[in-house]
Amino acid sequence: MSKRRRPTSSSRSDCSGGVFDWEPALRRLDELDARAEDPTLWDRPADAQALMRDRNRLAAQVEAVRSLERDLKDAVDFAELADAESDEASLEDARAQLAGLKRTAARAELEALLSGEADGNDAYLEINSGAGGTESCDWAGMLLRMYTRWAGAHGMSVDLIEETDGDQAGIKSATLEIKGPNAYGWLKTEAGVHRLVRISPFDSSARRHTSFASVWVYPVVDDTIEIEINPADVRTDTYRASGSGGQHINKTDSAVRLTHIPTGVAVACQAGRSQHQNREEAWKMLRARLYEIELQKREAEAQALQDQKTDIGWGHQIRSYVLQPYQMVKDLRTELETSDSQGVLDGDLDAFMGASLAQRVGVTRDATAG
Repeated sequence: MSKRRRPTSSSRSDCSGGVFDWEPALRRLDELDARAEDPTLWDRPADAQALMRDRNRLAAQVEAVRSLERDLKDAVDFAELADAESDEASLEDARAQLAGLKRTAARAELEALLSGEADGNDAYLEINSGAGGTESCDWAGMLLRMYTRWAGAHGMSVDLIEETDGDQAGIKSATLEIKGPNAYGWLKTEAGVHRLVRISPFDSSARRHTSFASVWVYPVVDDTIEIEINPADVRTDTYRASGSGGQHINKTDSAVRLTHIPTGVAVACQAGRSQHQNREEAWKMLRARLYEIELQKREAEAQALQDQKTDIGWGHQIRSYVLQPYQMVKDLRTELETSDSQGVLDGDLDAFMGASLAQRVGVTRDATAG
């Protein structure tokens, strides 16, 4: 397997670095606007598409800053007017507006850290139940709901690519394609093992159980990146789709599983109505998985420069969700914790993602600088 990046007229990292520098960003946007007006640009469609993606992404960042400035000015003017008139109700509204702007600014500041070459891409998210039978399958189903709700709350769309139901409850595995701005950049920090502690609803003796499920996240590979795979290195298996579906997909061997023999990476797709559709999607997923492996290798090398490598991959526990005998969700990498476990399970993950992202970017920067 080899990887190469097509030459482009601009790279993502040129748009903005780890921090959003205002004056350089404006100069860069002017430059991209000028290049976009070149009538010969579309003679090179791949370059043109890459340039327009970079231009649109930077323009959105600039507009977000300007929008925050406008909204802040309006909120401050409103607060000053309410204060002058001793209008307590209006002052409370102004406080709420300012609190909302603070949250928006904090998220925008974190998004400025999403400068990795694939951070702006859509993402595949795989969930697999661990050992423990029904308990772990139910926990995997809860994680599926959690990430689906997180994506919906941020205006992202979710497509179910593959799902294997548990024998009694929940799921054995599932693969989602999550589409939206910076989907991979946000979700990449969720890769690892998630641990649940609770009183089991399946235990007649109401005993406490610990369950595990694994999450793997990798970017949807766009047309600026080529991943070359030797077909001889890939084993193809077909099987009958399981779970919900029409008569056709449940009665024919339309589901496809691809296994990359040198690495052992396997992907499966059963969402399409034909084997051809599922095979095409599975190849797309396989290229994305192998690309993610390359990205992780680079990050590991950067972290190793200062001997601070963080266990973030498959097989490493990253977060505990305790529902009994107390309520607490704790991230084991950042030490961030909250007692609002139900809110987290309902998709309120931004604080955990933000803390992990800031830590991850900081470690990589320090290693690179060293």
